[in-house]
Amino acid sequence: MVAATEQTKAPSHPALQMRGISKSFGPTRVLKNVDFELRAGEIHALMGENGAGKSTLMKIAAGLIDQYDGEIYVAGKQHRMASPRDATRAGIAMIQQELSLVPELAVDENIFLGQEKVRSLFIVDREQQVRAAGEVLRPLDFHGRIDQPIAKLRVGEQQLVEIAKALVAKARILIMDEPTSALSINESERLFQVIRTLAQEGVAIAYISHRMEEVVVLADTVTVLRDGQLIGSMPQERASRREIIRMMVGRELQEVFASGKSETATRKPVLEVHNLRLENPAPTVMRSMLVQNVSFTVGAGEVFGIAGLLGAGRTETLEVLFGLHPGTSGGDIWVDGKRIRLSNPVDAKAVGIALVTEDRKRDGLVLGAGIDRNAELAVLRTIAAFGLVSPNEELALANRTIGDLGIQASGPRQLAGTLSGGNQQKLVIGKWLLAKPRVLLLDEPTRGIDVGAKAEIYRLIGTLAEQGLAIVLVTSELPELTLLSDRILVLCEGRPTALLRREQFSHETILEYASPGGSVQPASGEMEVAR
Repeated sequence: MVAATEQTKAPSHPALQMRGISKSFGPTRVLKNVDFELRAGEIHALMGENGAGKSTLMKIAAGLIDQYDGEIYVAGKQHRMASPRDATRAGIAMIQQELSLVPELAVDENIFLGQEKVRSLFIVDREQQVRAAGEVLRPLDFHGRIDQPIAKLRVGEQQLVEIAKALVAKARILIMDEPTSALSINESERLFQVIRTLAQEGVAIAYISHRMEEVVVLADTVTVLRDGQLIGSMPQERASRREIIRMMVGRELQEVFASGKSETATRKPVLEVHNLRLENPAPTVMRSMLVQNVSFTVGAGEVFGIAGLLGAGRTETLEVLFGLHPGTSGGDIWVDGKRIRLSNPVDAKAVGIALVTEDRKRDGLVLGAGIDRNAELAVLRTIAAFGLVSPNEELALANRTIGDLGIQASGPRQLAGTLSGGNQQKLVIGKWLLAKPRVLLLDEPTRGIDVGAKAEIYRLIGTLAEQGLAIVLVTSELPELTLLSDRILVLCEGRPTALLRREQFSHETILEYASPGGSVQPASGEMEVAR
């Protein structure tokens, strides 16, 4: 990577300079006299816990928040960012954590929205536009169809489209807010290559991330905010994981997690899966099934990890187990020794299976409803009498969820959409725990939450395992997967390639089995359910 200091001729002014930036939302002051400086060709990581002010600071630079105190300079010239158009004119583009795509429009239409490729004044040249979109997406390792609506893409694929939109704008200052939160390891590596290339071309990049491993390998400089205040900046070579965490939370934070250590063989099986399969809705010669021949068991108190690259079938496996694909899936499933049939999620819930989805905002919560209404969703049928729910019982369930999971909120009626990412995730999990499941399926449970909230989710998973819950975990973060799991099933293009025990865990081993054309573990009874 070429750092800014290695450029032959450094510009006399920083690409972006923010001085004394302050911002309040009502009585809450979220930024307090913050300074931030970003130079051409620099990859500058901005870190802090949820609510630290990182995204707010960068949204001010991008013109998404127009009322603020302080001064902003771009290449030495003062600007007042009153709208996104002002930022665009100044050469600033931002990739937001919350995707801003139009679900009904195709991939290419989203990428070139507002700057369409036209043949004449009123006619869009779709053929040229699809081709141009393909050229932008190719370095990002995008495998979806460019002419299909965004709504049909996985979250990770949508994230790549959002990144492509910013690249098309050819900004000289690029702000990236959690750009890898939904990406696989391979996709993240490809994105890092693109980021390094942009930096070498002189683009100044502000990079917001919760992932320590990304910052260590990618950033030139690290700046930490806490409670809306600047804690400090340091060059990458001094930015150890321990020091960043200390600056973020104001104390040492121990993230060590010990899942149940008893031998898996001694655990009573709770979930047993044999020959799970799911048809590909758009079959190809190379892949007619999204999931094929997947078999495993999960014991009481076990955290069973599923690894794989994006498109490997991890999420689809959880969806089949939750009854989301009754017409196109098959296989045999047992819960507590009883064979079950799943025609829909109601059937899954009835036998004790719960799913925490990867997109909590879209699929896990009603953002415009309070904690109380969200908490009761999974048990509504059991607590309602003649279609009505007692307000006292509703509040009791909400307060129990808040207390049991340590949700930070002003009260049980606070809207779910106003909670931090970590507290939203706790609410989703808490909602399902009220239904007293036997099997908890977790799909990217720490996506987009800060290091402190992650540690709390880790502890919660450990507590649930100790209580005998069978947990199936899908996460794109290998350090998290190896930290939490007792065993890991590796999938590659929908098929199982290895079943690893803790002593076999390593990132290199997992990636070798997860990569197309990589190794396949010799067939053994471990990957089959004997009945």
